Amino acid sequence: MTKKDIKDFSIDGLKTLMEERGLKRYRAPQLLKWLYQAGVSSFEEMSNFKKELRTTFDADFYIGQLKILKKQVSSDGCEKFLLELADGTSVESVIIPDDGRNTLCLSTQVGCKMGCHFCLTAKQGFTRDLTIGEILNQVLIAKNDIAPERLTNIVFMGMGEPLLNLENLIAVIDILKDDNAFGMSSRRITVSTCGMAPQLIELCERTDVAVAVSLNATDDETRSKIMPVNKRFPIHELLDACRNLPLKKRARITFEYVLIGGVNDSLDNAKKLAKLLTGMKCKVNLIPFNAHHELKFKAPTKEAVKEFQTHLLENNYTAILRASRGNDISAACGQLKGLS
Repeated sequence: MTKKDIKDFSIDGLKTLMEERGLKRYRAPQLLKWLYQAGVSSFEEMSNFKKELRTTFDADFYIGQLKILKKQVSSDGCEKFLLELADGTSVESVIIPDDGRNTLCLSTQVGCKMGCHFCLTAKQGFTRDLTIGEILNQVLIAKNDIAPERLTNIVFMGMGEPLLNLENLIAVIDILKDDNAFGMSSRRITVSTCGMAPQLIELCERTDVAVAVSLNATDDETRSKIMPVNKRFPIHELLDACRNLPLKKRARITFEYVLIGGVNDSLDNAKKLAKLLTGMKCKVNLIPFNAHHELKFKAPTKEAVKEFQTHLLENNYTAILRASRGNDISAACGQLKGLS
């Protein structure tokens, strides 16, 4: 029998596994503590499990790890990890330090199938979804790296479309929130999507984490040219879904808007965006496009960015300008890429 990675089980999956082996369900929380708080690499280290039990687990399961192929540190303090998976494929994750916070940008897929034309990951194509364990091992690597500082925030904004790996994503979120594992608050976890409307609704029905939607255009023609997903879920359908999300009373949707020079960064675009979002509980993250030699687009001018933001502010929107971080090591938004 082929061994399975014990980290690929959800919380409910671990409880079921214990019952199937004639064990009490409380063994599952104990296992979580060993895997994600103690960070053990072998069952032999689990001292509150009898030796016979450790031996049987070792016969059927293994504790998966990721190999750090390369670590780069940006001039602004961001750290990027190139991580090798068991099948030889690779992904990248990034730690972003900022005013006492340490945010980890996580990948959920090897490559990406969405084909956004301003994103370097899209040029890699799609290979496969990451498993529960492969996603969580990125978190463990980050925690070990920044110790004794605390990992404060998680954003699913790395390689891949998180909502196309929905079941594993939700299982990971459950473990991130569990006090026997990482004990993170829902409001410190953000899932970003390029606009998968049905899955976005399901996510918000099953979890209470923050959501960020990559809008990036104010009309279907422009958005379809830079984001092929818009042909499946056009702007009106996506925004209708956003208006009907089962969010908590004080929760707001974040709309991410990548400003691309000469494409979507005009004052007219800002006016259209303000109208599109009328009546929505939201904030807007403005992200100047990070130019890269492999991508054909250009960055917006500082004047265009300021004019765009000013119009949103004058119309009572929270419009935050996100500074480019990690650009010198290709760790900025839209620049992550595993080995080709």
